[in-house]
Amino acid sequence: MATQNSDVSEAEQIKLQANEAFKAHKYSQAIDLYTQAIELNSENAVYLANRALAHTKLEEYGSAIQDASKAVEIDPKYSKGYYRRGAAYLAMGKFKEALKDFQQVKRICPNDPDASKKLKECEKAVMRLKFEEAIAIPTTERRSVSESIDFHTIEVEPQYAGARIEGDVVTLEFMKKMMDDFKNQKCLHKRYAFQIVLKTREILMALPSLVDVKVSNGKHFTVCGDVHGQFFDLLNIFELNGLPSDENPYLFNGDFVDRGSFSVEVILTLFAFKCMSPSAIYLSRGNHESKSMNKIYGFEGEVKSKLSDKFVELFAEVFCYLPLAHVINEKIFVVHGGLFSTDGVKLSQIKAIDRFCEPPEEGLMCELLWSDPQSSPGRGPSKRGVGLSFGGDVTKRFLNDNNLDLVVRSHEVKDDGYEIEHDGKLITVFSAPNYCDQMGNKGAFIRFESPSMEPKIVTFSAVPHPDVKPMAYASNFLRMFS
Repeated sequence: MATQNSDVSEAEQIKLQANEAFKAHKYSQAIDLYTQAIELNSENAVYLANRALAHTKLEEYGSAIQDASKAVEIDPKYSKGYYRRGAAYLAMGKFKEALKDFQQVKRICPNDPDASKKLKECEKAVMRLKFEEAIAIPTTERRSVSESIDFHTIEVEPQYAGARIEGDVVTLEFMKKMMDDFKNQKCLHKRYAFQIVLKTREILMALPSLVDVKVSNGKHFTVCGDVHGQFFDLLNIFELNGLPSDENPYLFNGDFVDRGSFSVEVILTLFAFKCMSPSAIYLSRGNHESKSMNKIYGFEGEVKSKLSDKFVELFAEVFCYLPLAHVINEKIFVVHGGLFSTDGVKLSQIKAIDRFCEPPEEGLMCELLWSDPQSSPGRGPSKRGVGLSFGGDVTKRFLNDNNLDLVVRSHEVKDDGYEIEHDGKLITVFSAPNYCDQMGNKGAFIRFESPSMEPKIVTFSAVPHPDVKPMAYASNFLRMFS
């Protein structure tokens, strides 16, 4: 049945409202409005391409690819459809798929200089990938990069005035001096940076993939979500809630790095606290503690700029030792992403995961790092294009199977810094306020006090930081699309 003229006209009005919401960085609202427009006029490729862009802004690359694909089905000559899909593929690190789309954009718009420029960047990325694959050493023959580093042989110049580790012990005095130096945009000497990362590696290697945390009666425990290189907001968390210590322990639930341009300062601070007192701070792996993400979203470039190429390899190795999940007082399951594509997964299976690798694209480890909750029951495809979406019934069965009370996870920006879902059985916590300097969201952390272990959520706003933009060290091609 042909779309009524009144529907077409109403859809156009809604699209204009959606565009305004998009300009105001209200991407979820924009998606809802574009959806209404699509429901009134499903044959308009522009609405789908616009919704794809809004999904991209929320890092929902799987949904963006679906929408852009529908747009080019409706109008095979619509260059923006290919462009949006190519950008989403790039953001996922799928360079070969992205290249096909940008070649199509160039065919449709042969004289567009912007299309030519982006195609060239994409071709370079694919060439670089092929070269890296060609020279890669097989996993079985790889030596640990940490074995080739002896930080004791690195001299500290007499004129160095920054924080120093005396002997092997990271002290609170060192921590305060280092954080103060970072605040003033000074670097830590490479000798001490190597010492911290190598010591953290030792500590993490000895841990299981699922770590049990015990909080004694009368004591408390704080869980933070993604920090994403927002060092000055991390300092604000410590200002609000106290520095990590045995009496004031924290769990940082993955995605310490990328996006924000102070990721080196964040990771060295968290690792150094782990060295100072392993029970003062617990660290979970996020989907951004991986080579493929770090190459695209800024951490690799930042490490090369502030430290050295050797540190890129070292961080990649140490990230593989990060545990995948924690259980607090045998009742609260804390994981970066979410739950699984099958029922019946037991904590013992998670503990048994061989995590010492780059995250695979499927299976339990992938799902722990990438999955997201959904409001409807059952399971659905991931809006990110990796992992899956899972409903409240999935959450409740997992909790029942393992005699647990609550799932705490991170991984998603939330306007208030947190969201409670699945009848109170699942909480998302996100600790990077005004994410990427543009989302306008609050940050949050959760304090649990034993024995009740009731979640007390504290929200906070972003604080000023030096004038270094997010993604300042990200790949050229990604900056071109953001």
